[in-house]
Amino acid sequence: MNANEFREFGRAAVDFMADYLENIRDREVLPSVHTGYLSELLPDEIPEKAEDWREIMQDMHKFILPGITHWQSPNFHAYFMSACSYPSMIGELLSAGFSVIGFNWWASPACTELEVITMDWLGKFLGLPEEFLNCHDGPGGGVIQGSASESVLIAMLAAREQMVRRMREEQPHVSESDIRGRLVAYTSDQSNSCVEKSGILSAIPIRLLTTDAKCALRGDILKEAIEKDLEIGKMPTVCVVSLGTTGSCAFDNIEEVGKVCQEYNMWLHIDAAYAGAALCCPEYRHIINGIELADSFNFNLHKWMMVNFDCCAMWVKNADLLVEAFNVERIYLQNHFQGQQKAPDYRHWQIPLGRRFRALKVWITLRTVGAEGIRSKIRHHISLAQYFKTLVTSDDRFEVIGESIFGLVCFRLRGECSFTKKLLKQITERKKLFMIHTTIHGKLVIRFAICGYDPQLTDIDFAWKEILYCLKDIDYNPSEVQDKVCEKFSSMIVSERI
Repeated sequence: MNANEFREFGRAAVDFMADYLENIRDREVLPSVHTGYLSELLPDEIPEKAEDWREIMQDMHKFILPGITHWQSPNFHAYFMSACSYPSMIGELLSAGFSVIGFNWWASPACTELEVITMDWLGKFLGLPEEFLNCHDGPGGGVIQGSASESVLIAMLAAREQMVRRMREEQPHVSESDIRGRLVAYTSDQSNSCVEKSGILSAIPIRLLTTDAKCALRGDILKEAIEKDLEIGKMPTVCVVSLGTTGSCAFDNIEEVGKVCQEYNMWLHIDAAYAGAALCCPEYRHIINGIELADSFNFNLHKWMMVNFDCCAMWVKNADLLVEAFNVERIYLQNHFQGQQKAPDYRHWQIPLGRRFRALKVWITLRTVGAEGIRSKIRHHISLAQYFKTLVTSDDRFEVIGESIFGLVCFRLRGECSFTKKLLKQITERKKLFMIHTTIHGKLVIRFAICGYDPQLTDIDFAWKEILYCLKDIDYNPSEVQDKVCEKFSSMIVSERI
């Protein structure tokens, strides 16, 4: 493909995506394909000769689109939103065109320095303590990871290595393997599955602690667990708290937990994958009380910040601890610019060596949309969720479970969990809406998250009408319903992060 063909193909691809997003409401949110459908349509091997890009675009319509679950549809209410915007797509295209691998400053100065700048922009935008910023005199700073899962794993690995080094200094007679075998981490039973997975990957057993009536982890519960572990010779190492859990968007008590972590000299990481973006709105800053006690913090720009996947912002108070934990020097990676404040070797702040120019799409999106535009979008999503909540509470057959502060409403049919399960099954089979379930205090509930490229009030009305339409097709008699807890569903917890 030459430059002229690239221009033609690129224009066609841009038109394709613009048409797709403009007409997204016309598509059923869920595809009507069976498992293995694509292998039946595509050849078993790559083509021997080059094919024209026009044929490929035709196959996009015939083969790929029918198998797409439309995350950008305003009728997509499952999980949390996957952000998308035209400026971000342009940034992704430019990044792909440059194809730099910015593992250090010399590998591409603009790649590193733009990330330093945009991470400071974002930190100030959210109102983070200045200790987390690159522009501060201390060792803190921000970095763009691929996902919250990577950020949590990085925090746990850094905390592990810090603890091992400290204990080796304090107890030189104890072997490193013995220390590693005694480490323990903590999180709530409402935290995302990535936290538990990070415990597996970092070889640190994780205690899943119980939460209060609001599904929040409290300081006294953590302290009790730590004391029990200390009695049996364990070494409390790290605690991961959630700011906006996947199941119900609950908020752990960061201030209480943070004080406990300081008392026992533990690393505190805040996973704010979804709700962290709301900190840009001053009226929601209270949810982060106690952040000054944290060692690291992350949130996903690819949820509420209009930057497409993958893009997760992570800040640490002491980046030197990351370098100490992950630094493996090779002569071919050394240069005389390394170690400078404006030129961090980001390869030490992450799992892989290579890294994409993600800061480009962040920079373009922030400039094109502006702080006001981002705040407006978040507030709009929250208002839509509150409107849906009023629709639910106006019908005596339904109840809302949880506080529903942001863009998520958890609701259910009153009575046995089987009624809610049947309703969700009926809704999913019609493929007009896509929602998923979770459990809160033993009750099966449906999660209604505000998602999609451009959700409007009319989309919420459509969703509610579809829910009521599907309710007619299940055997539900409210006059015979008693409000019972359905124990058999109590272990079903939504914990996937996209």
